[in-house]
Amino acid sequence: MSSRSRSLQRKARVVPLDDARELVSGDTCERGTRQFAALPWRRRSDGEVQVLLITSRESRRWVIPKGWPMHEMSPSAAAAREAYEEAGVFGEAASEALGAYVYDKRLPGGEVRAVEVQVFAMEVFVEKLAFPEQGQRDKRWFDLVAAAELVDEPGLQALIDAFDP
Repeated sequence: MSSRSRSLQRKARVVPLDDARELVSGDTCERGTRQFAALPWRRRSDGEVQVLLITSRESRRWVIPKGWPMHEMSPSAAAAREAYEEAGVFGEAASEALGAYVYDKRLPGGEVRAVEVQVFAMEVFVEKLAFPEQGQRDKRWFDLVAAAELVDEPGLQALIDAFDP
């Protein structure tokens, strides 16, 4: 493990996957405190793995596509749906989460709430030019090291840094 990985793990508010499963189960999770995210990735012809980051609509920070649970959708399907709506990509989301991280979400009205985000790797097969949130966000492919450095949330940094499809 690199010194950067160890440093990130010490700072990160990463939730172990077993704990994340408990946090996002319907009975133990307060409404509005969980989200599902896709980590869209592709492998270039030279073998390099890249992940797709998007900017948040308000602060323009680099993030991954994520959103609230959707009625009658599995967590991985909801993550894949967010990846299409926010970044215009289609692919196969893993049925098991890579892990989870916690971040502070600013809600309408100014309230800040800790939100657990369960992250699903999603290999991208199609990238559309037109998609629902086109024009509201920027998107760009990055290698794993650059992507981990660009996101603000230490837990997400640690997940990207450790990602090895």
